Amino acid sequence: MPLPVHHPHPWNVSPEEAVAIQQRLREQVIREGPMPGPGTVIVGVDVGFRGELARAAAVAVRFPDLTPLAQAVAEVPVTFPYIPGLLAFREAPAILAALERLPLSPQVLMVDGHGISHPRRMGIATHLGVYLDLPSIGCAKSKLWGRYEMPPDEPGAWSPLWDGEEMIGAVLRTQAGASPVFVSIGHRISLENAIATVMACVRGHRLPEPTRLAHLAAGGADVLAAGRQPRLL
Repeated sequence: MPLPVHHPHPWNVSPEEAVAIQQRLREQVIREGPMPGPGTVIVGVDVGFRGELARAAAVAVRFPDLTPLAQAVAEVPVTFPYIPGLLAFREAPAILAALERLPLSPQVLMVDGHGISHPRRMGIATHLGVYLDLPSIGCAKSKLWGRYEMPPDEPGAWSPLWDGEEMIGAVLRTQAGASPVFVSIGHRISLENAIATVMACVRGHRLPEPTRLAHLAAGGADVLAAGRQPRLL
């Protein structure tokens, strides 16, 4: 995939430098943009850890039928400590390495993590979106920041995630009886369209397919082979 010719910043920096980078990049975030159209390549990304290695997976699917098109995995040594709010500096180098190996260029990124639902509005989904200048969506499994009321227990129901008077995301119920996910703008998409995109990517699981498949791939699964298995009638 074509990465930026001029990278906006290095990743191996001090925590203080990382915060300063976030504060600078937040001014570039675009909080509006359309929902993906038919044929759009959505790439889900997720990261797991094996000792001092970050193992990232990128899985490309075609929207809206969600046919898996390609997957790539990369392992990169971890160079940044675990610090809440600075996840991108720990995980993004591995994600970028996986994206470089992917034979398809993503048109939308869906990230297992937060976007602007972050104390400095620069979660990993936003950071990657700005870094690569791509529409991106954050879909996290747990809350990082903000307050909310639990949405009704029905698919598609959601409640706002607030930080003071600012709505920074949505608490979305993708499956009845399952815990909600936390959806937020990454970059170049509106919250309404981010929610609609996540719901359109749900196929019988709590997590949307792009990030669910990326999670499986990061754990060693061949999601392309699984997708080719015949279905029993």
